[in-house]
Amino acid sequence: MKQIFAVLRWNFLGFYKNPRIIITFLFAFILCFFLSDRAMMVADYYDAPMQAFEPFIWTFGDAGSILLCALLLILLFIDLPKLSPFTPYMLLRMKKRQWLLAQFFYIFFVTILYMLYVFCVTGLLCMRKTYIGNIWSKTAALLAYSNMGRALSVPSTVKVMESTSPVECSLQIMLLLVCYALTLSFLMLFFQMKIGKQAAIAAGLSYSLFGFLLDPEVLADILHKEDYQMFLMRRITGWISPLNHATYGMHDFGYDVLPSIGQSCLVFLGILLVLETLSFWTLKKYNFSSFTGE
Repeated sequence: MKQIFAVLRWNFLGFYKNPRIIITFLFAFILCFFLSDRAMMVADYYDAPMQAFEPFIWTFGDAGSILLCALLLILLFIDLPKLSPFTPYMLLRMKKRQWLLAQFFYIFFVTILYMLYVFCVTGLLCMRKTYIGNIWSKTAALLAYSNMGRALSVPSTVKVMESTSPVECSLQIMLLLVCYALTLSFLMLFFQMKIGKQAAIAAGLSYSLFGFLLDPEVLADILHKEDYQMFLMRRITGWISPLNHATYGMHDFGYDVLPSIGQSCLVFLGILLVLETLSFWTLKKYNFSSFTGE
C-alpha cells in the first residue's frame, strides 16, 4: 500500500497548478451554468423551489450532458499514465499490477473530485431557490408532468420521481459516472501505452462517439424508424451502448426492459477487467526507452 500511495502521490504532483486541469474545471463551471440555467428559468417563472440535489441530477440526467462531461474527462486524463524517467524506477521496484492499481485509484479520486465540484457548482448557482429536504420539488413536478422538461431538454421524468428520492438518485448517477470514467480512462491508458497519445485521444473520442450514435433518438433518425419502433430501439441501445449505461434515465424502473443500475455496473466492471488485462500485458512488453526525454 505504501508503494501504491507513492505512485498515487506522484500522479497528483502539480495537479492543482496544471493549466490543463484549471481549464477543465473552468469548462465544467461553464457547462454547469448553461445546463442548470434551463431549470432556473422554470423555477423563476413559477416562483417554485428546487431540492438541493436536483440541479446536479438534471445536469447529468441525459446522454447529451454525459457526452459533454466525457469530453472534459478526456481532457482531464489526457496525460494518463504520467510517463517520465521516474516511471521505470517505480516499475522496477514494484509489481506492475500495483502500478495499474495506483492508476485506478488516481482515476477514481479525480473523478470523485470532479463530481463533487460539479455538485457544489450546481448547488451554488441555484442556491437561492433550493432547500435541503429529501423530497422532489414543485419545479421537478412541473418539468416531469408537463412538456416543459422535454422542450427545455431537462431530464425530469415521472418514472424517476416515483421510484427513488433525490439523494439516492444523485448517488446512483455519481456511481454510473465513476464507472464510465474508469472504463474511458483505462481505454485511453491502454492505447497510450500500446500506440501513443494521439491514439489514446482518438480512442476516447471514438468511445464517446459510439455511445452518442447509439442514442435511441439519434439512431432512430439515422435509420428512419417510426415512433412505434422506439421501444425496441431503446431496448437495444440501452444494453449495448456504454453511454446509455451511464445515463440514469436509460435504466429499468419497472416500465421498460432495460438494464438495472446493478447490471450496468457489472457491464462496466467487465469492460474494465478486459482493459486492465490488456493494459497489464502491454505494460509487461513496454519499451522503457520511450520514457527518456519525456
